[in-house]
Amino acid sequence: MLDDGTLFLPGILTLAPGRAHEFCGPARRVLAAWAMAQSMAPGAPALWLRLRHNPDRLYPHGLAEWALPGGLVLAEAPRTTELLGCAEDGLRSGACALVVLDLAEPVAMTPLRRLHLAAEDGSARRPGGVRALVLTPGDGGTPGVETRWHLAPCAARARSAADPVGAAWRLSRLRARMTPPAYWHVQDDGDGLHLVAGADPHILP
Repeated sequence: MLDDGTLFLPGILTLAPGRAHEFCGPARRVLAAWAMAQSMAPGAPALWLRLRHNPDRLYPHGLAEWALPGGLVLAEAPRTTELLGCAEDGLRSGACALVVLDLAEPVAMTPLRRLHLAAEDGSARRPGGVRALVLTPGDGGTPGVETRWHLAPCAARARSAADPVGAAWRLSRLRARMTPPAYWHVQDDGDGLHLVAGADPHILP
């Protein structure tokens, strides 16, 4: 579970309810787990949709370091069009706090607009709203998303000579309607996620 060292996340990884957001990059599924942890009450359901032929299978207990896997519902379909239809139904119902679409390529504009509308409908039925997360490889590129975030592993930085050095990531906000692009250095040395000292937000080149 996330601890007090992760209090920066709600102030940085802001995801408006009733909208679709894109997570991309090699660590996009880790980023989705962070979003689950901060967007969902313990045990609140999340729907994770994937293509049946995708070799990258999700292991729910692998998310347990950051988010409770008990409320995670996994579903798969052979075609992207069927996944998009399932996502719309899941969003519109308001039954899930998050609907995650794990895809092989960006979503086109028309189905993305349908996700926005379904998320708006679902948010009217669920306190706190619902959010759609579109997971895509590379740098993403789904047009019309509310925000686009990229997460990739990077070299860890020692916070002090006595501290252990663990996993680290570069979190980049590539697109947002009301805020400029920026990035942060996020590190987990075994005691929760932290922004490393001296790694304040920077404008992307």
